[in-house]
Amino acid sequence: MRTRRLQRRRRHGFTLIEAALATVIIGVGVLAMIQAQQAFHQKNMWSTNAGIAMRLGNEIRELTLNLPRFDPVVGSDSWGPEENEDGLADFDDLDDFDGDEGGGTVFSAALGNGPINARREVIPDMVGWSQTVTVQAVDPMDITTESGDANTHATEYLRIEVIVHYQGATDPEPVEMTRVSWISRK
Repeated sequence: MRTRRLQRRRRHGFTLIEAALATVIIGVGVLAMIQAQQAFHQKNMWSTNAGIAMRLGNEIRELTLNLPRFDPVVGSDSWGPEENEDGLADFDDLDDFDGDEGGGTVFSAALGNGPINARREVIPDMVGWSQTVTVQAVDPMDITTESGDANTHATEYLRIEVIVHYQGATDPEPVEMTRVSWISRK
């Protein structure tokens, strides 16, 4: 009779091995859920940054939408910003955005001049973001090929390209987030 009572007691409890195994199974499940949540947050951050980058590229597109190809006063004699044009407020044509030597114009928080919106205003609290704008004359028969006729009225088509970079606090180098380009014919 006494052995039956002991057997009954043993049947009602867990052994140490069973408890340890249950703990391991639950621990692995919790760790898997935490890892899945981390992956979700990383992907969500990337998609948020991709949306911001598209917005920054399209801000430049909207800014340049109705600008003439060449300076209204000087004409096509010079490419890039004219001598009297100090900054963004003076950019009055598309070729001004290509920079002094045709290397493009950069608007970034690090330089203190950007990123900018379509109203030529610096967007606040955009640390790590930059917009690089290049303008190229392209061959009208093949808009993927750069034309050498940028300084003349012979070229009808200009390709404007905005490359948006982001460098987070832990990123060693800026990462290209998006590239927006379009053709202007005027």
